[in-house]
Amino acid sequence: MEKSYKKVITGSVLGVAALIAVFSSVAIVPVGCTGIVKNLGQVTGNTMSEGLHFHAPFVQSVVSMSNQIQQSTGDCSATSKDLQAISSTVTVNYHLAPEKTAYVYQNIGQNYTDTLLYPATQETVKAVMAQYSAEQLITQRGAVSIAINEQLSNKVGEYGIIIDEFNLVNFSFSAEFDAAIEAKQVAEQNKIRAQTEKEQRTIEAEAAAKEKTVAAEAEAEAVRVKAEAEADAIKVKANAEAEANEKLNASLTKGVLNYNAIQKWNGEYPQVVSGDNTSMLIDISGDGVPSTSAATPAPAQQQEVPDASE
Repeated sequence: MEKSYKKVITGSVLGVAALIAVFSSVAIVPVGCTGIVKNLGQVTGNTMSEGLHFHAPFVQSVVSMSNQIQQSTGDCSATSKDLQAISSTVTVNYHLAPEKTAYVYQNIGQNYTDTLLYPATQETVKAVMAQYSAEQLITQRGAVSIAINEQLSNKVGEYGIIIDEFNLVNFSFSAEFDAAIEAKQVAEQNKIRAQTEKEQRTIEAEAAAKEKTVAAEAEAEAVRVKAEAEADAIKVKANAEAEANEKLNASLTKGVLNYNAIQKWNGEYPQVVSGDNTSMLIDISGDGVPSTSAATPAPAQQQEVPDASE
């Protein structure tokens, strides 16, 4: 009976030991991680990908390190090229290269973010911002972020830390510098406003001058049109008168002239005979057409014919 108990206890111990050995030989590497194999605490350089793995129990162990993208945010102080103090907040997105995981674990440790990345970020921010003036840091913020990203990637890339994105979240200057910037902006805005008002006045003056020019041209055109119309009217009138005169002249025959003379004659003969002993008499011929003929020469001495009115 005693031997039976001993066998049961021994079997139980061996079973537990076997289970412990089995569990000790199994390693599960989480998703997005790399397993680092150690022999009795020493890094072998061998790594395991994510998933289930077996290794020698009690002798080997596996440490997992993440290769997923992580984020580090911190405050950085720097000085610009024109010696302005700058306080900034930066954010770095990074991940650990799988092939460099064992190296980083062995030479830097699992806390490589504080040990390597953060100091490198501080140094790079200071170095890059010192190349720009304060005004350039404001106006060329995107270029500054790109420059910091490139230099930081080169600095930590050899250790297997990959910079996925660098963001210059915020930066500020001293109160004195902010006041100077604000005053400069106000002056610039006033200058722009004055220039705009000047341009507006110029445009309005040009518009008014153009309006006057158009009005003057319209008035001149109206005068010209009126003058042309009057000239045309005069010309038409003159042409009509000329045509009437031409027709009148054509109608003034000898008979018409004699008829008009008879119509205007008062029936009295001239009372004075000129000295050339001739006088013009109206001859009424049998055809009824008056004609003029020379009178019988008068005596050498002119005679005065009494006026019938006397």
